[in-house]
Order: sequence, then C-alpha cells, then structure tokens
Amino acid sequence: MNGISDSIVFTALSVVLHLMIQWLLIIRVLLKPHRDPRARLTWVVVIIALPIGGIIAYLLFGETNIGRKRAERMRAVLAQTPTSQAVPGDDSPNLAPQIPKRYQHLFQVGHSISGFKPVGGNHAQLMHDSNDVIEALVADIDAAQDHVHLLFYIWLPDGNGLKVAKALMRAATRGVTCRAMADDLGARAMIHSKHWQAMQTAGVRLARALPIGNPILRVLGGRIDLRNHRKVVVIDDHITYCGSQNCADPEFLVKAKYAPWVDLMIRFEGPIARQNQHLFASDWMTHVDDDIRALLLRPLPTTQPGISAQVIGTGPTVRDSAMPEMFEALIYSARRSLVITTPYYVPDEPLQAALCASARRGVETLIIFPQRNDSRVVAAASRSYYAELLTAGVQIYEYVGGLLHTKSLTLDGEISLIGSANMDRRSFELNYENNILIYDSELTQQIRQRQQHYLDSAVRVDPDDVANWPRHRRLINNTIAMLGPIL
Repeated sequence: MNGISDSIVFTALSVVLHLMIQWLLIIRVLLKPHRDPRARLTWVVVIIALPIGGIIAYLLFGETNIGRKRAERMRAVLAQTPTSQAVPGDDSPNLAPQIPKRYQHLFQVGHSISGFKPVGGNHAQLMHDSNDVIEALVADIDAAQDHVHLLFYIWLPDGNGLKVAKALMRAATRGVTCRAMADDLGARAMIHSKHWQAMQTAGVRLARALPIGNPILRVLGGRIDLRNHRKVVVIDDHITYCGSQNCADPEFLVKAKYAPWVDLMIRFEGPIARQNQHLFASDWMTHVDDDIRALLLRPLPTTQPGISAQVIGTGPTVRDSAMPEMFEALIYSARRSLVITTPYYVPDEPLQAALCASARRGVETLIIFPQRNDSRVVAAASRSYYAELLTAGVQIYEYVGGLLHTKSLTLDGEISLIGSANMDRRSFELNYENNILIYDSELTQQIRQRQQHYLDSAVRVDPDDVANWPRHRRLINNTIAMLGPIL
C-alpha cells in the first residue's frame, strides 16, 4: 500500500509541477513586451495543447535572446563606437544627399533604425550575375592596399568560395589587414574545412558569428537559431558590396536541386562604405578582442557628386519591428509602381495590409517569388497569403529559372532597397540583416530592368487557379501560416 500511495503522491506532485511550469510560461508569454498579439495567442495554444513539447519549444524558440553576456558586450561596443557622422571631412558638399522632400521621410525611418543619415557622393555598379560578383570581389581584394573586411552568412568551400579565400590569403601575405567573419551555422562547411585553417595560417583574422558550440549548452546561453544573415564587404574604406548573394557558387551544391541561386548584388564606391564599415565593426568587436574603432574616425576619402544612399542594419538587438517598418513606409509611399522580389514571404498583418492597400489605391503592385522554394514550410505559408493579395489587385509571379534569392524593392522608378532581408518574420525578428536604401533614378531603373528579367522568366499566378486549390492544400497552407508567429 505504501508503494501505491507513494506512486500516487509522486504522480500528483508531477502534475502540479507541470501545471505550475505551464502557467508560469503562459504568464511570461503574456508579459513579454513588444510581442504581436497573434504570437502570444499562438504560444499559449502551443503550450497548453502540447504539454511537454510546447514547454520545450518555448524554452528553445520562444524568446529573442542572444544571451546575456553577448548582449551586454554588444551594447558596450555600440556605446563606445563613434557615430557615422562624427567623421573628419563629412561637411564636404559632395556628401550632402540630394533627396526630394517627398522621399525624405523614408530616409528618416532608416535613420531612426541604425543612426545613419543618407549620404551622397556614391557610385554604383549593378553586377551581372553571381560569378561576375566574385570576379569583381577577387579583383578588389587583389588591389586592396590597407584592409579587407568580409562578412557572409553562408560561405561554402566551393569554386567561388575558395576564390575569395585564396584572394584573402594573397592579400594577407602581402601585408593587407584582412578580417573575415562567417555565421557559425550558415558557413559551417567552410569553418570546419581545411581552408579555414589555411586562411588563419596565412594571416587572415577570422571570427565565427554567433558560435554554437555545444548545442545543448548553447540553449542555456540564448536561442540557437538567431543568426547573422548579413552580407557585408568593405575594402579600403571606399568600396563596399551589398545584396542577397552569399559567398558560394550559383549552383549551390548543398541544395543543388533548387539551383541556380539567382541573386542581385551592387558594388558601391564612396562614403556609403563607411556605414557598412560601422556594421562590420560592431559585429566584429562583439566577437573578437580587436578594437577597430580608429578606422571609423579616419577622414572620408574625397568623392565626386553621386548617388544618395543609406545603410539600414537590423537584428534582434535593434528596436523591435524595425525592418517591417521600413518595408511598410516604402510600400505606402508608392504612387505609380511597386515591384518586390523576395524568396521568403511570411509577413505580419501590417505588411500584408500595406501591400493590399497599395494595389487598391491604384499603384501597379507586383511581387515575384520563386516557384520552387528550398523551404516547403515557408512556401506553404507564403501561398496562404496569395488569395488576399490577388483579391486586392496585387499581381503575383513565380520565377521558374531557379531559386530567385534576390531581395529587392523599387518604387516609382526612383527609390530602391536591396540587401539581405527577406519579407518574413525571421528577417524581421531573429536575423541580423543589412540593406541599403537608394535614391537614384538611373540605378533604380537598372534594378527595375533586372526585376523585369525575372518577370520575363516567371509565370503569373491566376486568381481562379488559387480559388480552385483543393481544400486539403488550403488547409495545409493556412495551418502552417497560423504558426507563422513562432516559425
């Protein structure tokens, strides 16, 4: 009898303990600041409906937390880093941005996010394709005289990845200071290869962004799926690259069946490189005891009048919802045309509403997705939004020439946004991202022509086809989208 009584008591205590944990987590969900009400409701349902799995899921993925020590160090680095405008020579008339009043509010949104003001005097080259980007990058590294700074989310030990690695080794050997950082998850193939060690031996200074270490212990120090998704290159404080491309072949052998990866990358010369330098420096000094703040105080190189541009850096330690605010401001500012490309579309409600409102007020609103997505979950969630977009008048196209990985937005033939951020909750809330906002009719038209090339290789989604999707398909899409706040 005593054994049975003990068992009953143990079971009762276990149930009570479990219920206490559940309710404590639910209270934490409800009290957590800056959380979408849909996300709160979804997490409460998951915690209640999956008594054990829900608790584990919330502990692993429920909060945006990079770890206390890392967050403290990042805040300390940012507090001690000079602002982007505190630079000798920044009063040059060629650096003054030439932005019409009707667009100045967009750059004010960008300034409120990263603290960077728009800057003029930039010159840009839209690269032809991924291989062209690598050839130009290698040439710039080979011509570097002072320093090369490089940060990629994915860096593969393939043809293009090794071309860049070898160029860095050549530069380091001749005395150029080379710093290279790669995300510990996205670039794990390179980081754990012999080529990583070879670069270090050659004198390239290396760092792993958001190192995972022991996955079990890593959970105790912050979410394992918060990643550095940025693609930043700065050479001699004057040349920088920005766009969607990782350091890899377009054939992307780790996911070859979706290839080629189709990206857009722009090479800039001018003071915009200093703003990307700030992003790199903040990431670098957060992970490495190597103070490079002196680079940020050097006089800006002289330049000729040129494009007005602004770097926008976001991430889980930047103010909540920064990137969707930028997208929404751009969408609501369109008056004639709005064209967007993104491989991953899992929006919050305001972003979805902004796109629908754009089409309803008569703006030609086009959005291009890849027809085959490397994430079936994201593809299903994206398609759950098709019906509402199409009903509002948004034209949806699906690119069929590979995985369209380009993240781009053009509006009214004058403003464009390019970079690493997708239009999904991962980019909005979990990843460190970098974009550049541009005012320049000529460059925007070039980007629009590239978007047209994508449209010419895409099929338009028919509203009648979407309306006739079988019930089971709509059920799967909508169920997955319902979990969007916690994906």
